Amino acid sequence: MDAGNVSVIIDANIAEIFTYTKKERSIIMNDYKKLTNEVGAPVADNENAITAGPRGPVVMQDVWLMEKMAHFNREVIPERRMHAKGWGAYGKLTVTHDISKYTKAKVLQPGAETELFIRFSTVAGERGAADCERDIRGVAVKFYTEEGNWDLVGNNTPTFFIRDVHNFSDLNRAVKRDPRTGRRSAQNNWDFWTLLPECFHQITVVMSDRGIPASFRNMHFFGEHTFSFYNAKNERVWCKFHFKTQQGIKNLSNEEAAKINGMDREYHGKDLYEAIERGDFPKWTMYVQIMTEEQAKNHYENPFDITKIWRHAEYPLIEVGVLELNRNPENYFAEVEQAAFTPAHVVPGIGFSPDRFLQGRLFSYGDAQRYRLGVNHNLIPVNRAKVEVNEYHRDGAMRVDGNYGGAPAYTPNSYGAWTAQPEVMEPPLDLEGAMYRYDPKDDPTDDCFRAGGNLWRVLTEDKKQILIENTAGDMASVTENIKYRHAVHCYLADPEYGERFTKAAGLNMDKVKELSKLDHNGLVQATLSM
Repeated sequence: MDAGNVSVIIDANIAEIFTYTKKERSIIMNDYKKLTNEVGAPVADNENAITAGPRGPVVMQDVWLMEKMAHFNREVIPERRMHAKGWGAYGKLTVTHDISKYTKAKVLQPGAETELFIRFSTVAGERGAADCERDIRGVAVKFYTEEGNWDLVGNNTPTFFIRDVHNFSDLNRAVKRDPRTGRRSAQNNWDFWTLLPECFHQITVVMSDRGIPASFRNMHFFGEHTFSFYNAKNERVWCKFHFKTQQGIKNLSNEEAAKINGMDREYHGKDLYEAIERGDFPKWTMYVQIMTEEQAKNHYENPFDITKIWRHAEYPLIEVGVLELNRNPENYFAEVEQAAFTPAHVVPGIGFSPDRFLQGRLFSYGDAQRYRLGVNHNLIPVNRAKVEVNEYHRDGAMRVDGNYGGAPAYTPNSYGAWTAQPEVMEPPLDLEGAMYRYDPKDDPTDDCFRAGGNLWRVLTEDKKQILIENTAGDMASVTENIKYRHAVHCYLADPEYGERFTKAAGLNMDKVKELSKLDHNGLVQATLSM
């Protein structure tokens, strides 16, 4: 067989080699079968959500997105599809500074003290995964405020891999188990990442020394998304949430993590539990970044793109207060496993943004919880609000609270029961452009490599070397064509970054420079034919 007519794919986990002729590959690659929805109707676009204008919010009219997310949420029983392995604790948020000019949320007013529950997790691993794996860490906080529950769902990184919710289920499938081998696949993982340039900044973070935190106590965490604040005058600003550890940043090398995983797969959970039990309560300082609506309109990149960051020099951190964890759960299943979070749970003074990834999460998280725990999961004590709840939701499995007795179950009604509260309405948001499936890559301000390059340039020499070694090691079993894609992305972010990864991966620098002259589609096509 002519080697030029063969595409070789090496599975990262089992070292089997599968070969395809050019004809076979053509059948696979050239849309031999077209994408349809669950009843056979054609799907026009599987990458970009329908938004109200190029930077506007996602619309519910994107029925393919709704179908895609709803099915995804029901694929695994009863484990979380993402963030399956987790640990939790109770604590409080104490507000020490005044940000009332930005938000009227009572939980964020000076002197406010609010009980909370927090859940830390890995992302890619299942419930039995080892704690010290190279992965981002999920962090979800439930604030039991006097205006209802506020859920802040984020990670230990200020950015994320993808920016459109359409790619979320695909990210999950790329980083989790291969359907044929049943094992994690570096090939699948890096193939997906390198085909989406917006992943690059997050890749750089995850492959750095920060990819394996020494403990939950020794890492920052972030709300990631752009949210909104509105004050007593109903004036809106955009905001990002930051929580900086007071314990100091500590990370593990691959070798340290491997040793720990061999001895204790629950290392992070043990560390958190024992610290709280001995009274060594972990603390984080809470900050926000603020951007006005006018600044957002004139910002040099999309401020609602979760793969981008707001630079601290331009939008400084504003201190809010201190988050402290001071009590362990009494029962892991009842409190940690049954804890349910969704960014759709906000309180007056805190709102959303047109971030299309956030927009998808507003539906997906609550829908996943209703499937995983049941439609009445908010009655479970760890999820239940500390204030009176009046709603028209009735019946359903596991309804255990009296079901509102004989109170009216409909609205409008003639009894004045449970009227709406228009005084908490968010200010209107001006939108521009037609409703369409916009591709963020078409935005002339889009630069997927700026942030990753900036990060590289602030790393110390030893941190740069760790990043290169970690990346090259993780990609060791990945096919050469995918390595070249990543090498080009590194080079576009910073020539030194590209040159050092190219050398570490055993690639040809001249070829990297030549490939770097192509646009994204050209790079993909060139590396597919290698």
